[in-house]
Amino acid sequence: MPSSGGSYVYLERTYGPLVGTISGLGLWASFLLKSSFALIGFSAYMYTVTTYFDINLNTYVVSITALVLITVVNIMGVKKVKAIQAPILGLTLSLLVIISIMALFDSTTELSRPWDAAMGTDVWTIAETSAFVFVAYAGVTKVAAIGGEVKNPGKNLPYGIMISLLIATILYCSITYIMMAAIPGEWWVANGETIEDPIYAFVSTVAGTKVGVVAACLAILTMISMALSGILAASRFLFAMARDSLLPQSLEELNSKYETPHWPIIVTATVMGVAILTLPVKDVAKLASGFKIMIFIMINSCVIVLRQTSFKHEWNPDYKGPLYPIIHLWGIVAGLVLVYIMGEKALIGAVAAIVMGLVVYYFYGKKHSHPRITPFTTFRKEFRNPTATEHDKREVAFHAADMGRKGHLTLKEFQVAMHALNFSYDDEECRVIFHEIDLDQNGYIDIEEFIIQFENDTDSD
Repeated sequence: MPSSGGSYVYLERTYGPLVGTISGLGLWASFLLKSSFALIGFSAYMYTVTTYFDINLNTYVVSITALVLITVVNIMGVKKVKAIQAPILGLTLSLLVIISIMALFDSTTELSRPWDAAMGTDVWTIAETSAFVFVAYAGVTKVAAIGGEVKNPGKNLPYGIMISLLIATILYCSITYIMMAAIPGEWWVANGETIEDPIYAFVSTVAGTKVGVVAACLAILTMISMALSGILAASRFLFAMARDSLLPQSLEELNSKYETPHWPIIVTATVMGVAILTLPVKDVAKLASGFKIMIFIMINSCVIVLRQTSFKHEWNPDYKGPLYPIIHLWGIVAGLVLVYIMGEKALIGAVAAIVMGLVVYYFYGKKHSHPRITPFTTFRKEFRNPTATEHDKREVAFHAADMGRKGHLTLKEFQVAMHALNFSYDDEECRVIFHEIDLDQNGYIDIEEFIIQFENDTDSD
């Protein structure tokens, strides 16, 4: 399902609008809370930097300033996000790899230390740790939330996710192993609490304080870039839900210049700002992690449902998960085990998401998402075989409505053009027509392709 919305779209198409509303809002909340945690979680690294340079900075001021900046970048589009994230990621990984190699040749490094510690603990402790770090790997699915903006999504989405997961797993495991081997003792605990700047501790031990401060600066930038991609993904859940009439239409309107869903981005950033200033973000983010595990369980069940009913729905995806249904049943069972291990925190997060979803669905979504007879067929009949004068009038009206001057029409622009041409459809009917035309569900339609296709349409009857 290569459209923006990712997991929400998958669940909504499989289980209907009620489950879709609950999952969509739950995923939106979990992504924005994890992103909020990233913006406030760099405080330990910032303290290291400010102490070294003997300056004073307020963590909340820095966090909110960074939030405003990454919101603007998100509105400017995916390419701008990539242009910022790629160099930050490259610098951070390069430094960590270099320091890890240095640690391997350090005489104080004991490669047997992490292995002995792992083998000396019990299976239950390892399972608890797995549940805790599981969500760190969940970020690889963020790209699915912008499926409508990905080239050749049937191929690039699944392979991009799997390659990212492989690289992340190798990097996480290798660097963590070397960190534990390079520093003796329980260095990760200070004053009875887990330290929040492990990268600084690792790098400063291996390469000295100055290089450690550089690593701390990169850690701050990396966590800000995490929030950058978090807003990108979270906002698309609101966009997809609005497209399905589960949220107000304004949330599916694209910016005429940048062709991005600016209102979902702004709403997501605003809620993030409120969360940073008023909530214990670190604790709430843990609750969101439990809900995310439940979503993975549901997604595995979706695959089974869709595979068993595909002959009824003519659903034939470009990519099909291997080892069906073994790997999917294992995903369900393993997910339930992780939820059980997480205990009440996972349940609290799930209950909060369910309540929020039920409220929104019964007060708004249910009233607007009812199946209705689409005016699309009637529109196709009215639109085809125009006279030369009618054709010219349509060309002028559609291009006049194109505020971005890119040859595309967003939903709002399409509605304006339809009204200007005196078609007898209200905004809701125009909305239905627009979504029927927008086959790739990227939020806009190409004017020339649309006119050529529908004016010469011979398959309307």
